[in-house]
Amino acid sequence: MDPKPLRIDEIGFGGIKLLQDPAQFCFGVDAVLLAHFARAEETDRVCELGSGNGAASFILYAKYHPRQVTGIELQEGPYALASRTAVMNGLEDHISFLHSDILQLKMHLAAETMDLVISNPPYMEKGSSLVNPESEKGIARHETTAVLSDFMREAARLLRAGGRLCMVHRPFRLGDLIESARAAGLEPKKLQAVVPKAGADANILLMEFVKGAGKELQFLPQLAVRNDDGSYTQELRAIYGSWYGHPFSPASCGNK
Repeated sequence: MDPKPLRIDEIGFGGIKLLQDPAQFCFGVDAVLLAHFARAEETDRVCELGSGNGAASFILYAKYHPRQVTGIELQEGPYALASRTAVMNGLEDHISFLHSDILQLKMHLAAETMDLVISNPPYMEKGSSLVNPESEKGIARHETTAVLSDFMREAARLLRAGGRLCMVHRPFRLGDLIESARAAGLEPKKLQAVVPKAGADANILLMEFVKGAGKELQFLPQLAVRNDDGSYTQELRAIYGSWYGHPFSPASCGNK
């Protein structure tokens, strides 16, 4: 069977178009929520650990215009798409990507050079199930080389004192998130639970960690994605902004 051709989709922010492979992951609500939650400053140097096809990096840049964004991606296919997307949009001077394992990143990026790190890492713990090493989807979902504690350590190494890590993950890993963050010198400061609809259990966590901060964790108001009738909530519409109602659905490709 011939592979499906690449798609060029509007991300709905800043007029940026994104190259996507329909046979692999296309960006979904996780990337949008992470970029919105991160609140980058225009002076920030930002690094995304595990950037995939770059969706969160491009949305973050479109929303907040940080000074520089660098995405790190292990897999060749998504890395190539992200790099081509930067060139296609004329953003290669502002957004760049490195093809690297998190475990090898010391060879490419110096310590304490970032103000903000964002990450949508693999959610499933290493060894929890068998993973096809040729499957981009499997590698994106499951820890393969770097594990959660490696992501935390590398984020802490890259961040200046007082710098922030913003991460999207799953509620069942909350204990691991806090334990590995504190071991790396990152203190959890903000947590927001995301639920499919009001009254449902949370299926997404947004967390902010600060390098070298004191202990004080703030729980933000819970965010519901959909109303009972299946429509998006007013809060999510506000996050998507003018792109709400666009005919392209991020969920039309495989997502985490």
